[in-house]
Amino acid sequence: MKIVVAIKQVASRDSQLKIAASGRWIEEADLAYEINEPDAYALEAGLQMQEKNGGEVVALCLGPARAAQTIREALAKGAARAIHIEEEDPGAFDALGTARLLAAALAGEKPDLILTGLQSDDLGYGQTGVILAEVLGLPHATIIMQVEKLDGGIRVKRELEDGWFQNVEMPLPALLTIQSGFSKLRYATLMGIKKAKSKEIRRVSAASLGVPSTPSIRLERVYLPERTKHTQIFEGSPKEAAQKLVEKLKFEARVL
Repeated sequence: MKIVVAIKQVASRDSQLKIAASGRWIEEADLAYEINEPDAYALEAGLQMQEKNGGEVVALCLGPARAAQTIREALAKGAARAIHIEEEDPGAFDALGTARLLAAALAGEKPDLILTGLQSDDLGYGQTGVILAEVLGLPHATIIMQVEKLDGGIRVKRELEDGWFQNVEMPLPALLTIQSGFSKLRYATLMGIKKAKSKEIRRVSAASLGVPSTPSIRLERVYLPERTKHTQIFEGSPKEAAQKLVEKLKFEARVL
């Protein structure tokens, strides 16, 4: 069973973020980087299926040269090999552009299952996985908490709202977006780290894949939310004032 797991390198969650002088992105010079958390759970899901059903896990990453560190981490945890789409400004591609690049990189791979995280911690589109499924013409399901291999297909458990779940049987090949908290994440072992050094990383670019590298999105400005204060006095009796307050909290603040 061949399982492809899409991973992304993002700034560490405990990083002190500062807006760059250009005002279009954050200052990256002194940042520490790590694997996107939802993608880490997707990788864990893939590795667990590999252990139960055999086959191989292939890590797929779009990112600059520094993303090789995150790819090596995936290899150290158990991925068999990796594909690195090396682009210095992956943020220049929107969800559709990213999906087209990932699809082009998978040409010839013919995976049985593709796993992605639910969304990225930096841009947070939450769309790349499902768009990739559409580009590849694959059935897909989102917010997955559990995957079970069946004869000729899989059964997945989807998280819905208010504590509800949905169980769905799907044919293979398919694509799933994995919810954070899927399972306990593993650490790379010392032996795994040593083996990762000799595992294959196939490096490609948008140009070599025949995908236009013209940016499909342009960030004009990144800024901190502006803090404002607004005071409103409710006239009338205490009962009337309370009714007006409840209406404001319910229909404007939307906290009730």
